[in-house]
Amino acid sequence: MNREEALKIVDELVKNPNIKKHCLAAEAAMIGVYDYFESKGKANVGNRVDWGIVGLLHDADYEATNKDLERHTDLVTEKLQGRALQEVVDAIRGHADKVERKALMAKAIFAADELTGLIVAAALVRPDKKLEGLTPESVLKRMKEPAFARAVNRDDIKTCESELGIPLPEFVEIVLNSMKGVSKDLGL
Repeated sequence: MNREEALKIVDELVKNPNIKKHCLAAEAAMIGVYDYFESKGKANVGNRVDWGIVGLLHDADYEATNKDLERHTDLVTEKLQGRALQEVVDAIRGHADKVERKALMAKAIFAADELTGLIVAAALVRPDKKLEGLTPESVLKRMKEPAFARAVNRDDIKTCESELGIPLPEFVEIVLNSMKGVSKDLGL
Protein backbone atom coordinates (compact mmCIF):
# COMPACT_ATOMS: atom_id res chain seq x y z
CA MET A 1 0.00 0.00 0.00
CA ASN A 2 1.22 3.49 -0.77
CA ARG A 3 0.26 6.87 0.68
CA GLU A 4 -2.16 7.72 -2.13
CA GLU A 5 -4.10 4.50 -1.53
CA ALA A 6 -4.19 5.23 2.20
CA LEU A 7 -5.44 8.77 1.54
CA LYS A 8 -8.27 7.32 -0.56
CA ILE A 9 -9.36 5.23 2.41
CA VAL A 10 -9.24 8.31 4.65
CA ASP A 11 -11.30 10.28 2.13
CA GLU A 12 -13.81 7.44 1.84
CA LEU A 13 -14.29 6.94 5.58
CA VAL A 14 -13.67 10.34 7.18
CA LYS A 15 -16.02 13.27 6.70
CA ASN A 16 -15.10 15.34 9.76
CA PRO A 17 -12.23 17.70 8.81
CA ASN A 18 -10.84 17.61 12.35
CA ILE A 19 -10.46 13.83 12.23
CA LYS A 20 -8.72 14.16 8.84
CA LYS A 21 -6.34 16.68 10.37
CA HIS A 22 -5.72 14.33 13.29
CA CYS A 23 -4.84 11.56 10.84
CA LEU A 24 -2.40 13.88 9.05
CA ALA A 25 -0.86 14.93 12.38
CA ALA A 26 -0.42 11.29 13.38
CA GLU A 27 1.14 10.52 9.99
CA ALA A 28 3.69 13.31 10.50
CA ALA A 29 4.37 12.13 14.05
CA MET A 30 4.95 8.56 12.94
CA ILE A 31 7.33 9.63 10.18
CA GLY A 32 9.20 11.77 12.70
CA VAL A 33 9.55 8.84 15.10
CA TYR A 34 10.64 6.57 12.26
CA ASP A 35 13.30 9.12 11.24
CA TYR A 36 14.47 9.28 14.85
CA PHE A 37 14.95 5.50 15.00
CA GLU A 38 16.63 5.45 11.61
CA SER A 39 19.07 8.18 12.70
CA LYS A 40 19.93 6.05 15.74
CA GLY A 41 20.65 3.04 13.54
CA LYS A 42 17.79 1.04 15.05
CA ALA A 43 17.40 -2.22 13.14
CA ASN A 44 14.13 -3.80 12.03
CA VAL A 45 11.89 -0.74 12.19
CA GLY A 46 10.23 -1.35 8.82
CA ASN A 47 9.94 1.43 6.28
CA ARG A 48 8.99 5.08 6.43
CA VAL A 49 5.94 4.77 4.15
CA ASP A 50 4.38 2.07 6.33
CA TRP A 51 4.91 4.14 9.47
CA GLY A 52 3.17 7.08 7.81
CA ILE A 53 0.30 4.86 6.66
CA VAL A 54 -0.24 3.67 10.22
CA GLY A 55 -0.54 7.29 11.32
CA LEU A 56 -2.91 8.14 8.47
CA LEU A 57 -5.20 5.16 8.98
CA HIS A 58 -5.15 4.54 12.73
CA ASP A 59 -8.39 6.51 13.30
CA ALA A 60 -9.78 6.44 9.76
CA ASP A 61 -12.83 4.40 10.78
CA TYR A 62 -13.53 6.19 14.08
CA GLU A 63 -16.34 8.22 12.54
CA ALA A 64 -17.63 5.43 10.26
CA THR A 65 -17.98 3.08 13.26
CA ASN A 66 -19.94 5.77 15.13
CA LYS A 67 -17.08 6.15 17.63
CA ASP A 68 -17.84 2.64 18.90
CA LEU A 69 -14.56 1.56 20.50
CA GLU A 70 -15.56 -2.11 20.22
CA ARG A 71 -15.71 -1.77 16.42
CA HIS A 72 -12.99 0.89 16.02
CA THR A 73 -10.18 -0.31 13.69
CA ASP A 74 -12.25 -3.24 12.36
CA LEU A 75 -13.48 -1.44 9.25
CA VAL A 76 -10.14 0.06 8.28
CA THR A 77 -8.20 -3.15 8.89
CA GLU A 78 -10.71 -5.06 6.74
CA LYS A 79 -9.84 -2.66 3.92
CA LEU A 80 -6.15 -3.36 4.48
CA GLN A 81 -6.31 -7.15 4.30
CA GLY A 82 -4.09 -8.29 1.45
CA ARG A 83 -3.05 -4.70 0.73
CA ALA A 84 -0.76 -3.90 3.65
CA LEU A 85 1.80 -5.68 5.78
CA GLN A 86 0.44 -7.50 8.83
CA GLU A 87 2.67 -5.24 10.95
CA VAL A 88 0.71 -2.21 9.70
CA VAL A 89 -2.61 -3.88 10.49
CA ASP A 90 -1.38 -4.95 13.92
CA ALA A 91 -0.12 -1.44 14.72
CA ILE A 92 -3.51 0.06 13.85
CA ARG A 93 -5.35 -2.58 15.88
CA GLY A 94 -2.84 -2.28 18.72
CA HIS A 95 -3.41 1.43 19.23
CA ALA A 96 -6.98 0.49 20.19
CA ASP A 97 -5.85 -2.42 22.40
CA LYS A 98 -7.21 -5.02 19.96
CA VAL A 99 -3.88 -6.88 19.77
CA GLU A 100 -0.68 -6.79 21.76
CA ARG A 101 1.69 -4.03 20.69
CA LYS A 102 4.91 -5.87 19.82
CA ALA A 103 6.60 -3.84 17.09
CA LEU A 104 8.05 -0.36 17.59
CA MET A 105 5.58 0.89 14.97
CA ALA A 106 2.65 -0.24 17.13
CA LYS A 107 4.15 1.22 20.28
CA ALA A 108 4.85 4.51 18.52
CA ILE A 109 1.29 5.09 17.29
CA PHE A 110 -0.03 4.31 20.77
CA ALA A 111 2.08 7.07 22.34
CA ALA A 112 1.93 9.55 19.45
CA ASP A 113 -1.86 9.37 19.00
CA GLU A 114 -2.58 11.05 22.33
CA LEU A 115 0.35 13.45 22.05
CA THR A 116 -0.86 14.89 18.75
CA GLY A 117 -4.14 15.79 20.46
CA LEU A 118 -2.35 17.49 23.34
CA ILE A 119 -0.18 19.47 20.94
CA VAL A 120 -3.19 20.64 18.92
CA ALA A 121 -4.94 21.72 22.14
CA ALA A 122 -1.81 23.58 23.27
CA ALA A 123 -1.63 25.39 19.92
CA LEU A 124 -5.31 26.34 19.97
CA VAL A 125 -5.02 28.20 23.30
CA ARG A 126 -2.20 30.36 21.95
CA PRO A 127 -3.20 33.83 20.73
CA ASP A 128 -2.11 33.04 17.16
CA LYS A 129 -3.47 29.44 17.27
CA LYS A 130 -0.33 28.25 15.49
CA LEU A 131 2.22 25.53 16.07
CA GLU A 132 5.13 27.71 14.99
CA GLY A 133 5.82 29.40 18.34
CA LEU A 134 4.87 26.39 20.44
CA THR A 135 7.79 24.84 22.31
CA PRO A 136 8.27 21.36 23.75
CA GLU A 137 8.55 22.97 27.18
CA SER A 138 5.13 24.60 26.88
CA VAL A 139 3.60 21.29 25.75
CA LEU A 140 5.19 19.52 28.72
CA LYS A 141 3.88 22.22 31.06
CA ARG A 142 0.35 21.75 29.67
CA MET A 143 0.73 18.01 30.06
CA LYS A 144 1.16 18.50 33.81
CA GLU A 145 -2.17 20.37 34.03
CA PRO A 146 -4.85 17.67 34.52
CA ALA A 147 -7.69 20.06 33.62
CA PHE A 148 -6.07 20.97 30.29
CA ALA A 149 -7.18 18.73 27.40
CA ARG A 150 -8.73 16.45 29.99
CA ALA A 151 -9.53 13.69 27.46
CA VAL A 152 -5.84 13.20 26.57
CA ASN A 153 -4.42 10.14 28.29
CA ARG A 154 -1.06 11.24 29.63
CA ASP A 155 -0.12 7.69 30.62
CA ASP A 156 -0.38 6.60 26.98
CA ILE A 157 1.99 9.39 25.96
CA LYS A 158 4.48 8.42 28.67
CA THR A 159 4.82 4.95 27.15
CA CYS A 160 7.32 6.64 24.83
CA GLU A 161 9.85 6.07 27.61
CA SER A 162 9.00 2.52 28.66
CA GLU A 163 8.07 1.09 25.25
CA LEU A 164 10.14 3.16 22.82
CA GLY A 165 13.09 4.16 24.97
CA ILE A 166 12.65 7.83 24.06
CA PRO A 167 12.68 10.32 26.96
CA LEU A 168 9.40 12.24 27.18
CA PRO A 169 10.91 15.68 26.44
CA GLU A 170 12.64 14.31 23.35
CA PHE A 171 9.47 12.52 22.20
CA VAL A 172 7.46 15.73 22.55
CA GLU A 173 10.09 17.58 20.52
CA ILE A 174 10.08 14.94 17.76
CA VAL A 175 6.29 14.93 17.43
CA LEU A 176 5.92 18.70 17.71
CA ASN A 177 8.58 19.37 15.07
CA SER A 178 7.02 16.76 12.78
CA MET A 179 3.61 18.40 13.13
CA LYS A 180 5.14 21.83 12.46
CA GLY A 181 6.26 20.41 9.11
CA VAL A 182 2.61 19.90 8.09
CA SER A 183 1.15 22.85 9.98
CA LYS A 184 -0.48 24.24 6.83
CA ASP A 185 -2.39 20.99 6.28
CA LEU A 186 -3.43 21.07 9.94
CA GLY A 187 -4.62 24.67 9.78
CA LEU A 188 -2.23 25.50 12.58
